[in-house]
Amino acid sequence: MVDRELEIAAAASLGGLASWRSRNAAKLGSPCANCGAPLEGPYCHACGQLAETFERSIWSLAREALENFFDADGRVFHTLPRLVLRPAVLTRDYIAGRRASQAPPLRLFLVVIVVFFFVGGLKGGGTNTTRFYQADTPKEAKMNLSLGGGPQMRALDAWLNPRLNYAINHQKEFVAGIEGWTHRIAIMLLPVGTLLLSVLFVFQRRFFIFDHAIFAMHSLSFMGMLFTLTTLMGMVGLGGLGGLLGFAAPTHLFVHMRGVYRTSVLGTLFRMLLLFFFSSFAVALLTLAVIVLTLNAVGAAS
Repeated sequence: MVDRELEIAAAASLGGLASWRSRNAAKLGSPCANCGAPLEGPYCHACGQLAETFERSIWSLAREALENFFDADGRVFHTLPRLVLRPAVLTRDYIAGRRASQAPPLRLFLVVIVVFFFVGGLKGGGTNTTRFYQADTPKEAKMNLSLGGGPQMRALDAWLNPRLNYAINHQKEFVAGIEGWTHRIAIMLLPVGTLLLSVLFVFQRRFFIFDHAIFAMHSLSFMGMLFTLTTLMGMVGLGGLGGLLGFAAPTHLFVHMRGVYRTSVLGTLFRMLLLFFFSSFAVALLTLAVIVLTLNAVGAAS
């Protein structure tokens, strides 16, 4: 009886997924396409293959791809409003194991990153002609930095100067390289945030690194959504109004952090200040790493 109740609860929480599968599910009792065993459910009990028919129209495949992108069962649409309005409840529910109705935090974080950089690419549009250095003549610019007289500094000069010259004279390629490395290294915000939270709440023994990682994924997902919305508003001429959304970031972080970790008002504000300071330092280091990696990459092309 208990197992049956659990099955009903799971089916209710994943109603969208069940509906999606019912459109393409193979009939019960029909042979599994992989091993031939009679089907007794949505998966073959003998080999584990999904019991579906794959002879579908192009529209069915397109709809399925879209559903898969949004987690197939619509959980992302249930998660986003809670992430915006009740972030602490969302995170505490996931940590406590109430996860069936939530989109996986890591998947949500990765989707937000993809959307954020996609919108950023639309903003650039490949038409930005602003140059960060303008040569005095139409000829290629030449720079010759000297960082010192030691052998290590001379070696750094030999590595840096040709790459700087190439970046100055091929700025479109350099900016594209910056964007590419930024996409790759953005995932590092997650372990950095988790580490900082682990340090800030080191004396709260009831929380583990996993809990801090869930908080970081939810918080970073909201920040990514907020910056994406601000970028979109700037693109349609609502940049002033979008700037007001900047107040939503610290407000959301305060509500989220205090609700999850049950800290006092002053304790939450103090930790937010430390988090801002150390995260700014970490972002500066990541930015420097992106520039160095890009210079190294364009140097190979020079």
